[in-house]
Amino acid sequence: MRIHQLSLTNFRLYARLEADLPQGALILVGANAQGKTALLEALYFLATGQSHHAASDRQLINFLALHEPQPFARVVAEAHTARERLRVELRVIAETGGEGRMRKEILLNGARKRLADLAGRLNAVMFLPQDMSIVEGAPAERRRYLDLALSQVDPVYQQNLSEYGKVLAQRNALLKQIQESGVAPDLLEFWDGKLCELAGALQAARVHAVAELEALASPIHRELTAGREGLRLAYHPSFDPAAAVAPDGQLGLPLATPAHPIGVSAAELEALLRERLKAVRAEEIARGQTAYGPHRDELRFIANGLDAGVYGSRGQVRTAVLALKLAETEWMRSRTGEWPILLLDEVLSELDAQRRADLLRRLSAADQFVITTTDLAPFPPEFLARATVWRVQSGTIAPH
Repeated sequence: MRIHQLSLTNFRLYARLEADLPQGALILVGANAQGKTALLEALYFLATGQSHHAASDRQLINFLALHEPQPFARVVAEAHTARERLRVELRVIAETGGEGRMRKEILLNGARKRLADLAGRLNAVMFLPQDMSIVEGAPAERRRYLDLALSQVDPVYQQNLSEYGKVLAQRNALLKQIQESGVAPDLLEFWDGKLCELAGALQAARVHAVAELEALASPIHRELTAGREGLRLAYHPSFDPAAAVAPDGQLGLPLATPAHPIGVSAAELEALLRERLKAVRAEEIARGQTAYGPHRDELRFIANGLDAGVYGSRGQVRTAVLALKLAETEWMRSRTGEWPILLLDEVLSELDAQRRADLLRRLSAADQFVITTTDLAPFPPEFLARATVWRVQSGTIAPH
């Protein structure tokens, strides 16, 4: 999988950019706040339809373009995969007549498509310094990581996830109505059925993905730690009846407890959630919120039997994330038959010399990867001899 041409219009710092991307390693070098990360963001946006950095799509539009009558940002790529030649175009358009309202358009080979249709067409794995939040941040960070990874390789998962969000919003609104207006609780039965069916499918997909990622990440982590540490990924559903549930709806069991058995089917998971929702109906009405489901599930990283997010040092957390991302790269390749496009933002500066060498050695097998840096010194001379280097300055690029 490889992107050959990239075109940006009014995207972040780039008023206009046309670039032919090389095969293999591309190094973007320059000072901070010059547009290096924005270029990675554009490539990730093409693969997922989402930004790792922006709180809203409006932030993707170049600040000067925001003063135009109808502000927009546009990202276009010509790509080759094992299956097809592909032209991907994403547009973010500020709606007229509504402050802050945005519209996103997706075109594949010129035809207008839904976000779900983007899944699996281009795949990308991004390494960011702030990815340490996957291990030590809030549960929502880990759920988002899983959802983004799965949505790239599984269109059905992406569709189910989108539908689950809509059903969850409807169910929460009904819970509020029952709480405030005395609407009959029996009306929940319809939304319970919809929610549980989607939840079972989502959780089954997550459980399998976590098991596959762990099988890949564990030996990578052991290699990165010279055999001193082991890594486990523990996926904990919020509605597992074997788990002791804390009052806030999150799990109260020790995090070293094994994750949910991979052999449990989506239908069984659906039935488990149905029983849980029946048991806590009065509680949910009192709170006006759905307390159980994939939106409350948790993923934890266990290093040598301890929760790395709670007890891990900064170095341990960084190593766990690096092992996870390398595993994700191999996992996507096994799922799709192709290397994803690899995007690395200032990652080498966080690693010692041996781990830099290990990372570059592993990534060099990929068809295409892009690395940002403020300094070329951390790169071995033999790696630089094989790479293409571009200097980035104020939203422009030039050969170094």
